[in-house]
Amino acid sequence: MKYYSTNNASPVVDFREAMIRGLAPDKGLYFPEFIPALDKSLVDDIERLSNEEIAFRVIKPYVGGTISEEKLFNIVSETINFPIPLVKLDENIFSLELFHGPTLAFKDVGARFMSRCLSGTGLAVRSGLTSTVLVATSGDTGGAVADGFYEVEGVDVVILYPSGKVSPVQEKQLTTYGKNIQALEVQGNFDDCQQMVKQAFTDPDINKELFLTSANSINVARWLPQQFFYFLAYKQWTDKHHPPVIAVPSGNFGNIAAGLLAMRSGLPVQHFIAACNINDVASHYLETGNFRSRKAIPTLSNAMDVGDPSNFIRVLELFGHDLAAIRNKLSSFTVSDPATSDTIRELFHDYNYLADPHGAVGFKALQEYLFKTGQKGIFLETAHPVKFPDAVEKATGQKIILPGSLEILMRKEKQSIFIQPRFAELKEYLLNRP
Repeated sequence: MKYYSTNNASPVVDFREAMIRGLAPDKGLYFPEFIPALDKSLVDDIERLSNEEIAFRVIKPYVGGTISEEKLFNIVSETINFPIPLVKLDENIFSLELFHGPTLAFKDVGARFMSRCLSGTGLAVRSGLTSTVLVATSGDTGGAVADGFYEVEGVDVVILYPSGKVSPVQEKQLTTYGKNIQALEVQGNFDDCQQMVKQAFTDPDINKELFLTSANSINVARWLPQQFFYFLAYKQWTDKHHPPVIAVPSGNFGNIAAGLLAMRSGLPVQHFIAACNINDVASHYLETGNFRSRKAIPTLSNAMDVGDPSNFIRVLELFGHDLAAIRNKLSSFTVSDPATSDTIRELFHDYNYLADPHGAVGFKALQEYLFKTGQKGIFLETAHPVKFPDAVEKATGQKIILPGSLEILMRKEKQSIFIQPRFAELKEYLLNRP
């Protein structure tokens, strides 16, 4: 498997090189040259296969021999060694819970896969240069990357996050590791963080001194394993004659792009819904055919506060930039903060189900779509509600009990460095840090 840049001005590379580079030299995202067709037996026999076998068979064509089969199987086994259950709410609606990993968020799968791949292939490929994983986070990515790369020998991690725009648990998860993990608290929004990271990858001075790679979902090693969610959901889906509609809480669009990739490769899915908060550039595109980024607005579902989603280009690539083809398989739905709170309350009182704000946005979008179509579907519950206690407790009137591991975490001291949303400050830090 080879990967080309979505800007079409860089050489094609294999999986290993795409993973190590993160972003192509022309600032484009790497995308597979072709979409491998699923072996029909994988779909037909999916209920009889182990989760590890499913994940291995899904990801193997994309890795393309750059990692041995034995090592790749071990990597995926370690990546998904926690439950990913499909929970029934009623006859028509199911929740796919993606928060049972070490940092209680769906980002654990991509971060664990990537850190193990990099460890296995060797990140420090340029002699004499410091290896640095540089990542921007709107909430959960930072904690998952910190956990995945903590104490990985020869790798430093620098995480940029928007000050005051992540939840208390999220902030503790990305600022308390220490050692090879450093958090930069940016006085701006996620788009500022993401833009600064992208600039760093193309800055000649930084790249003379450091070997950079990204752990955001722009990296193929973070993006591609998110396909596992959809295959494991289908394994548990009992009505195989009627594939599900799937609603995905969408911010930077990596997760839903992975789901659409799985569908294009042959996984049975009826339709996808991009469940958005008011940062809904996808809704505008689907309505008008014009993609227009804008400044992100803070919401209760903060991990989706993205006004310029990097991975949307991958959605376009999947359908050859054909708007009609995209509309045939993808809808978008916008959920306001008041509606998010009302939905958290509804889920708790009507279904005895405790959802975080992102899952609530997914449920609401799915509910509206199913009301019009009469189909059945799945929404993705992407983070544990304990990570958003203020919003959840206010909506439900119930106190959330912290798991023991989080009680310890919340007592740890935050360690971060404040910087302004100016690339010059990030550059100064990267070139002159201890």
